[in-house]
Amino acid sequence: MQYKTQAVAKPYFIAAIGLFVGQILFGLIMGLQYVIGDFLFPAIPFNIARMVHTNLLIVWLLFGFMGSAYYLVPEESETELFSPKLALVMFWIFLVAGALTVVGYLALPYATLAKLTGNDLLATMGREFLEQPLITKVGIVVVALAFLFNITMTVLKGRKTAISMVLLLGLWGLAVFFLFSFYNPDNLVLDKFYWWWVVHLWVEGVWELILGALLAFVLIKVTGVDREVIEKWLYVIITLTLVTGVIGTGHHYYWIGTPEYWQWWGSVFSALEPIPFFAMTVFAFNMVSRRRREHPNRAATLWALGTGVMSFLGAGLWGFLHTLAPVNYYTHGTQITAAHGHMAFYGAYVMVVLCMISYAMPILRGRAANSDKAQVVEMWGFWLMTVAIVFITLFLTGAGILQVWLQRISATPLSYMATQDQIMVFYWLREWTGVMFLIGLVVYIASFFIGGDKKAATA
Repeated sequence: MQYKTQAVAKPYFIAAIGLFVGQILFGLIMGLQYVIGDFLFPAIPFNIARMVHTNLLIVWLLFGFMGSAYYLVPEESETELFSPKLALVMFWIFLVAGALTVVGYLALPYATLAKLTGNDLLATMGREFLEQPLITKVGIVVVALAFLFNITMTVLKGRKTAISMVLLLGLWGLAVFFLFSFYNPDNLVLDKFYWWWVVHLWVEGVWELILGALLAFVLIKVTGVDREVIEKWLYVIITLTLVTGVIGTGHHYYWIGTPEYWQWWGSVFSALEPIPFFAMTVFAFNMVSRRRREHPNRAATLWALGTGVMSFLGAGLWGFLHTLAPVNYYTHGTQITAAHGHMAFYGAYVMVVLCMISYAMPILRGRAANSDKAQVVEMWGFWLMTVAIVFITLFLTGAGILQVWLQRISATPLSYMATQDQIMVFYWLREWTGVMFLIGLVVYIASFFIGGDKKAATA
């Protein structure tokens, strides 16, 4: 059954995709700046392009999570959204605040932006991924609290399911751990220690609960497998996620001045982090193989399976490659880290949001699924983006291995910049595969504008 207030999700999905395009464009600008150092300088320096690239990633995924929750929760709770007006007001506040922040990054020197936005009152700026001005951070908290109030009240007045409760736990965790972005101690070790309480406990903790809930929801819809079976899998996955992810935070504490025991705790528990991602892969394929019906939305099913596989490869396998302290001693801060980050974010979070959009948008437009032709185009987009991210990861891994050897292990180590010259070919290859990724994204977007046929039945 479709609920009228689920339509609130549509603007969130549209904004997410628009910001995703912006993120990829700035990624391509950065990629060119690796090989053509003065490209767009001084209009867009590398540090600004990188800041916009990573901040857009975070913001568009948050839009995607919010849109997904606004679609999922009414259906799971079997009741209309508590306040659709509040959801739409918060959408515009969040979108305008995000846009103004990006304009601020591009139009003003960062120090000037900090001075104008109250960083002197409470210094929170200047840290990777948390570069947002103070007023933007406050705005994010306001939007998040209003969103959580809306979602929580909807769940409380309706049916409670494992999926909606796990989703709520993940979303509340996201908001709580973001509060550590306001804590910026003068001591650099303390600063980095608690900085990871936002960054790691988001992407390797509570975000994984959101991922599990969204994936379980889509699999119930496209496979028809009993809810009880899928919910049992979900409980196992989130338990493994929390146990390994929370203590696994220690793999970020190796070389920042924290006690030596973190090398053991971090190594052991972060080495176990691939297990929940492997379980997620088995879960997705198992549910699809046991499906009781052929859902007309084959593209959404493909995205669901892809999420399981790519999250295991990116977050699980590539994370494991450099997570043990004796290995991380050599690889820390190299292109191997970038390789892991690109595939992990795409596999775990980008794909699950695109999966939700793929499933929900046709229904929001009055169809059970997009037309056969549209789905073929969408699946081309899937393969172009997925193959591109695999090659981006492989090229960055090659660059990282060579970087470690030339700069850190060789008997005659090279300087950082001399090493970069030696691995330039990998950066060129990465740039061309980035262009391929952008083409795949454009194809994915284009699929939603292809007309209907026999599949255009009312959902």
